[in-house]
Amino acid sequence: MASFDEQKAKYQSVLDVIQEQGVSVKNLHQQDGKLFIKGAAPSLDAANKVWDEIKRINPGLDDITADFPVDPSLPQVQKVQQVQTYKVKAGDTLSKISKEFYGSANEYMKIFDANKDKLSDPDKIQVGQELKIPAA
Repeated sequence: MASFDEQKAKYQSVLDVIQEQGVSVKNLHQQDGKLFIKGAAPSLDAANKVWDEIKRINPGLDDITADFPVDPSLPQVQKVQQVQTYKVKAGDTLSKISKEFYGSANEYMKIFDANKDKLSDPDKIQVGQELKIPAA
C-alpha cells in the first residue's frame, strides 16, 4: 500500500490543477489505502478540469475518492493571456510559425487573428515584422 506522501506525489498534477482553478480544499487525507480529497469548486468547469486530470492519472479511480461540489460564492480564477512576440524571418509562413509554437501548422489563424492590426492577409507577412503569438 502506498504511503500518503507517495499518493500525494502521484496526484501532484491534480493538486496543481486544484490550485490553478481556485478549488478550495477542505480535506486531504489517506484512508483505507485511498487518497481522499474534499473541496469546493467555483464553477462546474473548474471541477471538471480537476476530474479530467484525476482520470488522466488513474482512469480506474481505484486509489482515490474526491468530491468537488460547485460553490458559486467562491471567486472565479481569471486567466491572464500570455503573449510572446516573434520576428518574421526569410522563408517564414504563418503555418510554419504556428507549427513551431503550437506543434500544428493548422493553428495559424490564431496568429493571424492576434495580428489583424498589422496583417490583412494570412499569406502576406513580411521579413522583420514583429508578430504577437498568443498562448496556445
